[in-house]
Amino acid sequence: MKKYKIIFWVATTIIILMEGVMPLSTVIFAPEYVNAGTKPLGYPDYFAYTLIICKVLGVLAISYPKTPEKLKEWAYAGLTFNLIFAFISHACVDKNIGFMLMPLVVLAILAVSYAYNDKIQSYGQNRLSVN
Repeated sequence: MKKYKIIFWVATTIIILMEGVMPLSTVIFAPEYVNAGTKPLGYPDYFAYTLIICKVLGVLAISYPKTPEKLKEWAYAGLTFNLIFAFISHACVDKNIGFMLMPLVVLAILAVSYAYNDKIQSYGQNRLSVN
């Protein structure tokens, strides 16, 4: 169980940093770069702010231990959709392999976080049903 928690928290911490802290710090410390990633893809300026808000809320939901499991599922789904659509946007618009691979790498880390969250939850459920 301890191994599961370590793997979960390492993966989740990477997600927190990449999908929560970095975008939020851009808004706070360098607002002129908020739409630097979305503008070249043809998205309107307001889309970047919406995306940042949703990412931060999603990261909070998956990292807070007392978040209801149903809400965590939705947060994982939202972050997954975001990363898939980021890959598709880069594949269709700029075709830059580095920009295309980055969301897939983060998606793989998110999948590890999800899988180990599920293992931790099912381990806890099994312990409750045995007692």
